[in-house]
Amino acid sequence: MTGSQGEGTNSNDEPQDVKSEFSTFGVRGTSSEYSISSMSAQSTGDECFRSPCHAENSMARMESYLQKGQLTDVVLIAGSKRIPAHRLILSAGSEYFSAMFTNGLRETNLSEIELQDVDGSALNALVQYCYTGRVELREDTVETLLATACLLQLPAVVTACCNFLKRQLHPSNCIGICLFADHHGCADLQQAAHAYTTEHFMEVVRNQEFLQLSPEEVSKLLASDDLNVPNEEAVFLALMGWLRHDPTNRKNDLGHLLAYVKLPLLPPSFIADNIETIPIFKEIRACQDLIMEALKYHLLPERRPLLQSARTHPRKSTIGSLYAIGGMYAKKGATNIERYDLRSDSWHHFDEMNGRRLQFGVAIVEGKIFVVGGRDGLKTLNSVECYDPNTKTWTTLPSMTTHRHGLGVGVLEGPLYAVGGHDGWSYLNTVERWDPQACQWSYVAPMSSQRSTVGVAVLNNKLYAVGGRDGSSCLRSVECYDPHTNKWVACSPMAKRRGGVGVGVANGYLYAMGGHDAPASNPSASRFDCVERYDPKTDTWTMVASMSSGKDGIGVILFGDKLFSVGGYDGHHYKTSVEVYDPQTNEWSQAAPLNTGRAGTCLVVWKN
Repeated sequence: MTGSQGEGTNSNDEPQDVKSEFSTFGVRGTSSEYSISSMSAQSTGDECFRSPCHAENSMARMESYLQKGQLTDVVLIAGSKRIPAHRLILSAGSEYFSAMFTNGLRETNLSEIELQDVDGSALNALVQYCYTGRVELREDTVETLLATACLLQLPAVVTACCNFLKRQLHPSNCIGICLFADHHGCADLQQAAHAYTTEHFMEVVRNQEFLQLSPEEVSKLLASDDLNVPNEEAVFLALMGWLRHDPTNRKNDLGHLLAYVKLPLLPPSFIADNIETIPIFKEIRACQDLIMEALKYHLLPERRPLLQSARTHPRKSTIGSLYAIGGMYAKKGATNIERYDLRSDSWHHFDEMNGRRLQFGVAIVEGKIFVVGGRDGLKTLNSVECYDPNTKTWTTLPSMTTHRHGLGVGVLEGPLYAVGGHDGWSYLNTVERWDPQACQWSYVAPMSSQRSTVGVAVLNNKLYAVGGRDGSSCLRSVECYDPHTNKWVACSPMAKRRGGVGVGVANGYLYAMGGHDAPASNPSASRFDCVERYDPKTDTWTMVASMSSGKDGIGVILFGDKLFSVGGYDGHHYKTSVEVYDPQTNEWSQAAPLNTGRAGTCLVVWKN
């Protein structure tokens, strides 16, 4: 209706009066130049206005309603605490309340709802959060707040609490946080706390949380190969500390828990002096069996391939660091040294060599890294350098008698042997030995064949020279050197001719990996992915699982209980790939790649 009419109007004027009401909005009639139709015709475009603070202002108004107790339609009860709130706000902020109030549940129409086993202060803080988006995190209440946020399905608060707890991790609380996170399904926090526990294990075991663990939780912790310990003795001593905390109630679990200590990897003297003599072990048959297993492992080394188990698999922190030194890459000669950390599965730049060397040899002698021979791009070298990873310093040592590149090296009963190679003019069968005591080189018996790019390894106190090239072709032949007789003896040949072969030793077997059978005139010919295993007991070679791709110039070394195949050249590219062979399962897996692709890199495992 139009309301009162002006003087001198009649019913026929009613439509005009109706139109006059639009004057309130600035539109007085259809004939006006400001009519809606004319504005539309003259408009350059529609606009959408958005208030930047609308949502914030609306929530602030809702918060003020909450504080004044206005328009609330539900009261949450937790213990003695009564918390008024608005269903709409709770449902918008929490999936838990949304399900409660919108799915026809009993609570949908209740004016008061009691939440069982919920902390009232935490609930009140989270109701406030639904209005404000803010919540205070404190060390003494964060776990209760996290548990309540998990119940109410507030993922942003859960994440904030978890991140807060990660920053509070300490050797005195990490086990408790790990168990708490596991109980509430906070996987990311649980993983972070577990990683912290294993990283700081030596400090953790000196705190009450470790001493109060249940046998089941102790077994889970000791089963981890990620424990950051200097040796396995530390794990045994940690278990004994836990046992002494309550020996009466815990001794029945000792037989089960001792199985998680890698007794075969302990020194025999430690087993004899510190384990076998403990009276409680003599009372428990399972402990006696484990001790006997460990002693057999030491007394019968030739049977170790048959005695492999989880207890012979070393923990990652106890096997040292793997170093990849130099090699050839796209810019000819790599001088950098990369170090691999097994616990983090990552390579990092460690240091630089003194200068460029290609096709050289590397070995550990008396705790130092020896770099022997090679070529610098212009000439073949006979120089020898010694590197100390502790101080990152290089020392020059007496040179070999013969210049050699493409040589192989191995340490046998103390002395270092430099085997074969090329002197820049001819292929070599000569072998030199470095005496660490006399600090000098001397010749030993030569091989029967000239060999460059030869694979050299030590197995059962003998030195093996595998494959290589003699100038006319790549070789299948293998020779074995006995230092006590100073003689080389021929072994069964490989199935493949292999120049640039990588060799390694594991569980009493010798492995020959990759290589090529390419003539020197055709360097891009295909490389091998196949791997052969030599059994010295039967003098036979057997094909085992192949690598993922064919390459030569790979570095091979036993790291822990697995063989690492590092880098190589596939005929087109210098590889960054690192493959890991498990002799127990005859399977390959991938490790983190090198930072620099390279072939002919020399590998050593160094323990600090």
